[in-house]
Amino acid sequence: MLVRYQPEVVRFFIVRAHYRSPLNYSDAHLNDARSALERLYTVLKNHAPSHESDAATVTIDWKNDAYAQRFILAMNDDFNTPEAVAVLFDLASEANRTGDARYARLLKSLGGILGLLQQSPQHYLQQQVQQQDGLYSAEEIENMIQQRLQARKEKNFTQADALRQQLAEAGIVLEDSPQGTTWRRQ
Repeated sequence: MLVRYQPEVVRFFIVRAHYRSPLNYSDAHLNDARSALERLYTVLKNHAPSHESDAATVTIDWKNDAYAQRFILAMNDDFNTPEAVAVLFDLASEANRTGDARYARLLKSLGGILGLLQQSPQHYLQQQVQQQDGLYSAEEIENMIQQRLQARKEKNFTQADALRQQLAEAGIVLEDSPQGTTWRRQ
């Protein structure tokens, strides 16, 4: 199982179910867990702290923060991890809606209590490609991105589009931004 899925994906699969409920193991359920965890890591990547001092995990305000209160109530309710995970997704939605990095930092902190979301988002998203697809190494992907950027610089958009398409067929999504091009598994 760990050959095809990162340990964190397996942990997330287990945490999403209540400990008193039977686990329904299947590749479909593990793939769903991987996709859900990817969504959380994508939020962390998209709402990274703007300053190094903001990068630290936040101190959780258990008394005044509504998300923290919901999380602790779920955990105190017979270790209700499915509800605690729901709080994580609500935080992710709030981070996306507002663009406020504080929600992303709280997401990372609360996820850490469950042993989740502690990797670098970019590392996690890229590692998924290497483990699942096995078609391209990280170095090969970076090389193709550089070739694509050079083709775009030379206004050879046909070649640039072909490189993007080749990566897309391998399940690799390129994300262009003013800071450069990053990639992740689709």
